[in-house]
Parts: sequence; structure tokens; C-alpha cells
Amino acid sequence: MKCKILLSCLLVFVSAAALAQRQAAIDTIQIKGLVIVKGRNAEGKNVFRAYQDTGYARQKLKKNLHTRWLVFDVGFNNYRDESDYNGAAIVSLHPANNSGFLGSSYASPVYYDKSFDYSGAALNSFAPRMASQPLTPSEFKLIPGKSMNVNIWVIMQKLNLYKHKINLIYAAGLEMNNYRFARNISYVPGYPTTIIRDTVNFSKNKLFVEYLSVPLMLNYTANPARPNRSFKMSMGVQGGYLLKARTKQISEERGKERLTDEFSLNKWRFALTGELGYGPVKLYSNFALTPFTSMGSSSIHFQLVLGLTDSNLYI
Repeated sequence: MKCKILLSCLLVFVSAAALAQRQAAIDTIQIKGLVIVKGRNAEGKNVFRAYQDTGYARQKLKKNLHTRWLVFDVGFNNYRDESDYNGAAIVSLHPANNSGFLGSSYASPVYYDKSFDYSGAALNSFAPRMASQPLTPSEFKLIPGKSMNVNIWVIMQKLNLYKHKINLIYAAGLEMNNYRFARNISYVPGYPTTIIRDTVNFSKNKLFVEYLSVPLMLNYTANPARPNRSFKMSMGVQGGYLLKARTKQISEERGKERLTDEFSLNKWRFALTGELGYGPVKLYSNFALTPFTSMGSSSIHFQLVLGLTDSNLYI
């Protein structure tokens, strides 16, 4: 009889322990270095808390090289325009003298060498206009909220240089830029490509440009063992090679039109790049140092403005 009672008590104890262990397993979820705990507040409602497993992070710090796959950035595009619009207006008054001259010096013409040029003559060749409707700084105005930048880094590596606080970050992937124009302008392929004022109103008018890009940055991480509560800063350079470009226009008169061409764009792109963040939130910027087009008529200088990028948790 006593044995049966002891056996029953032991069975109840084992069942209670198993149930408690199962309940703890349900209430705690760990995805590598991220721990999610389920609990209850004072009102009895379920609440969830997430924190970083510092032991897991410290174990990761034993490696000097960390590799990540498919890292995404999302931001917005804008541009800096250094064009000589006054010079372009003067050149448009003398179309016969436009070809091959720099600026509006007609008494003693100086020929430009088809290299990067922000002069009035170069701008007028890139976007020719009649004297009655001269170019203005708002000619290439963008819709910022719809001019998106998306980067997909196929591989990204971080190399420890000093105590995991100073690191070298490099990556390889695709840099995709959408420039959504506010004006009814159209790219006309040719040698060189020109930009005209179109005769229809577009409900959507954008230029898509894709580069194969490689950034190289020096990184500082204040607290490597707790990256979700650490200040981070990176600065460096980024090089890119043009893969494709296309325009997409939608209007009632023409419907949906797509045109793929190089549009005299600069094949190579060189930029300054940087990141600033705390924990899983990080901002990035990318400022282009090379002109947008490869012609002497290149007068538009594009840059990328701040945008949210991926988190930097150890997962």
C-alpha cells in the first residue's frame, strides 16, 4: 500500500515537473542570439519581451570574420544640381553656335572635350530648349517620397581589426535607384541622349538605374558584446558599375511605355558612403562623386539621402 502511494506521488511529481518544463519551453523562445520571453502583466494579459543573449554574442566574438547573406537597405533619392542654367538660356538664343562650344563665349570659341561639364552649352546639349521656354532649376525635380533606393547586398562581411570595436566592412550586391520625376520630361536615346519636355501628362514618369556595387567602410561599434544596445558608426567609399537602365511612363494618351537603354549614363559610379545607428536601427547615406551621365552634357549630380537599413543583431 505504501509503495503504491509513494509511486503515485512520484508520478504526480514527474508529471508536474514535465508540465513546468514544457510550459517554460513554450514561454521562452530563442532564435540564436535573440531571446523572446512570454509573461503576464499586472492585469493578467500576455506580454512579450525580447533581449539579446550576451553569452551567445560573446561566443560569436571569438570569430574575427562574420559573414551575412542578403542584407537589405531602403532609402530615398535626391540630387545636387550644379548646372549653369543662365548659360543654358543664353546658348538657347544662339542654336547655330551651340554645337561644340563651352559656355556663351562666341567671340573666341573654346571647344569642350566631351568630358564632364556643367556649362550652359553642355546643359543645353543634354536638355535642349527653345529660348521662349528656357531651362530652370526645377526641370529635373523629383518626387522624393516616390524616388526610392533599394540595395540588396548578396554578401556582407565584417573583419575585426581591434577588439571588435574597430572593424572593416565590405560587401557586394545590387544598388537599385528609382528617380520619379515631377515634370513631364522624357529621355530620348541617341548619341548623345537628350531630355525633352513631352507633350503629354504622365501619371507615372520614372528612371530606373541598377549598379553592381561594392562598398568598403571602416566601422566603430561601442559595445560589441551587446550590439542591440550599442552605438555604431561607419564611413567609407563605394564603387559601382552600371548593369541596366530603363524608363517607365504611364499616361492616358500612350498607356504604359517602357524603354531600356544606357541613356548615355556614366558606366562607373564612385561615392562616399556612411552609416550611423544605435541598436537595430541604423541610417545610411550615399553621396555620389561622379556625374550621372558620361557625356560632356552631364550636368546632373545625383546622391542618396538618409534611409533606414537592416538591423545589426547577431543572428
